[in-house]
Amino acid sequence: MLIYFLNSIIFVLGLYCLIAKKHLVKKIIGMVIMEYAINLFIILIGYKDSGIPPIFLPNMELATFTQQSVDPLPQVLVLTSIVIGMSILALMVAISLRLYEKYKTFDMSEIRRLHG
Repeated sequence: MLIYFLNSIIFVLGLYCLIAKKHLVKKIIGMVIMEYAINLFIILIGYKDSGIPPIFLPNMELATFTQQSVDPLPQVLVLTSIVIGMSILALMVAISLRLYEKYKTFDMSEIRRLHG
């Protein structure tokens, strides 16, 4: 139960960075922290004490395999989420660099003021 609480603290930290910070790079870091917290939560959902990898070997019985094996679906979801998250991160960095080229600052309040 403690690990879920710590995971929620990590998520709230990322949410705080996303909402409260004015610097665009800090907002991007907050988004990445939130993404990692969500990935960790999905992996924690699929965790099983003394679980075995979800690889069926020929000398295993099916009943013991289904009772002891870890669910592979959260692992697949997290792998897909990592790939999508990295592409979104690259897009956010590219857009922030374009904003820096245009406005010469990463401060969101300054960018809003210079809008035009």
